Amino acid sequence: MTTLSAADRAAQADELVTHHEFQANCSVTTHRPDDPIVYPGLPGASHMHTFLGNDSTNAGSTNDSLKAGATNCKTPDDKSAYWFPTLYNGDAVVAPSGPQVIYYKSGILAYQQVRSFPAGLRFVVGDQAATREQFQHAPGAVEGWECGDSFHNWDFPSWCPPGSQLNIRYQAPSCWNGRDLDSVDHKSHMAYPDRATLVCPPSHPVAVPMLEFKMAFPVSGDMSRVRLSSGRGYSWHYDFMNAWDGPTLQALVSHCVNGGLQCDPRGFDQYKPNRGAALGPDYRLPR
Repeated sequence: MTTLSAADRAAQADELVTHHEFQANCSVTTHRPDDPIVYPGLPGASHMHTFLGNDSTNAGSTNDSLKAGATNCKTPDDKSAYWFPTLYNGDAVVAPSGPQVIYYKSGILAYQQVRSFPAGLRFVVGDQAATREQFQHAPGAVEGWECGDSFHNWDFPSWCPPGSQLNIRYQAPSCWNGRDLDSVDHKSHMAYPDRATLVCPPSHPVAVPMLEFKMAFPVSGDMSRVRLSSGRGYSWHYDFMNAWDGPTLQALVSHCVNGGLQCDPRGFDQYKPNRGAALGPDYRLPR
């Protein structure tokens, strides 16, 4: 029997691919009834939304205005806008506290083929008009609403252990048609990979990062008055406008997603430290 040295074991672990992702950690900036994708240029026309990341996002936001704005995301060259329907407990807004996790992952099996988002890409994920059954079986659904030891809730649970948080994870389509930055319904230019093969369909051949929102809301106990501004829990959806600095996003995609790593917002995998980081200590590309 051959005994591997510590160095050989470390080398084998470094070659093992279990993840292909990096995180964007962004906090809440504001709540307002704006939606620059669905109702561009029409302030107050939407239900209430909670915005993360770019602090300039409003109904009139464009790619250029976002690039000129500031962000609270851990990676300062991610000027993207992220938003979702505001959560309420009765009439009180319940905002996620602290940085929230937005994963950038591979949605396809051949993770080496994932490309960066094109500048200005935008889309809506999910459907506020979905029924409970449609929400449950949607390709972006992960485990529904969660709290404590309660999982697979396709509407809000009626009770959460005091002190726990209400969590939701939902995945975005990760196949782009390679042509349009938006579409009439803000969805048709994007598609999910085939569930069985994890390959992009011929109509949407370009694999881009799969966003996965992982939001945590500090609400517990009696959940009977918890609601979204868009309705019941199964109306959950979210929006994204890409305003990354292109080279920074490409560095993270290449190093972490294509490289088969489990990275933090700096592009560093703590389980494979020998692979280094995509960005410098200031979370920017080395100049």
